[in-house]
Amino acid sequence: MGTVAILGAGVMGETLLSGLLRSGRQAGDLLVTARRPERARDLAERYGVRAVSNVEAADTADTLVLGVKPQDMAALVQEIGDHVSPGNLVVSLAAGIPTAFLESRLPQGVAVVRVMPNTPALVDQGMSALSPGRSADAAHLEEAADLLRSCGRVVQVAEKHQDAVTAISGSGPAYIFYVVEAMIEAGVVLGLPRPTATELVVQTLFGAATMMRETGQHPTILREQVTSPGGTTAAALRQLDDHKVRAAFISAMEAAAVRSHDLASGA
Repeated sequence: MGTVAILGAGVMGETLLSGLLRSGRQAGDLLVTARRPERARDLAERYGVRAVSNVEAADTADTLVLGVKPQDMAALVQEIGDHVSPGNLVVSLAAGIPTAFLESRLPQGVAVVRVMPNTPALVDQGMSALSPGRSADAAHLEEAADLLRSCGRVVQVAEKHQDAVTAISGSGPAYIFYVVEAMIEAGVVLGLPRPTATELVVQTLFGAATMMRETGQHPTILREQVTSPGGTTAAALRQLDDHKVRAAFISAMEAAAVRSHDLASGA
């Protein structure tokens, strides 16, 4: 795969960097840049990689991972544009930035792959969705996928679906944390100590997710297995249905997708 440079190594960039090292990549093949010199030095010391300028990264690396915030992307691409060559692969982690935005500001023929990651990558359980730009071929896609597999799972989607991906998996961890908060609070209301309620809810979540992944069964089937006729689960689910919780979740994710589209339109 050659040399990989992570430009603008914030939380997600550092997550990818540590994942690559854990998966066997050599520190000598990895470069990092950061806006603040002390941040760059810290990453270099902590991981044994080389901290360089954005321009040097673009001149040196085969694959450039752009990890800056969306609002900083135009300035970064303008800075490195003349130093990127058609043989480079550019992987963008910025939410809402279309591949066409980058392609129009980089030399013709540069392969661009857009990625929507999520925060569980911090514990190697990330979900990343990749979309190729016009010049990215199957080999470029596999190269980008290989990078992201170092900290989770990867799917390929058409770029028109990236707003939906943002709404489902990009923002998705927050919805899960929101539900967990409510379940823990319910435990406290019912008289449980908060640490006990927390352990009960977190392990239940982990167990339910593991069941879905390992059994491959539809969640409806798994839910029905827990729901005895006239029992406690049925009583609880009736309340959720009465309060239109399912519809609220769907509406919330539609709102997230609309917001993602609006942000992308302003790029």
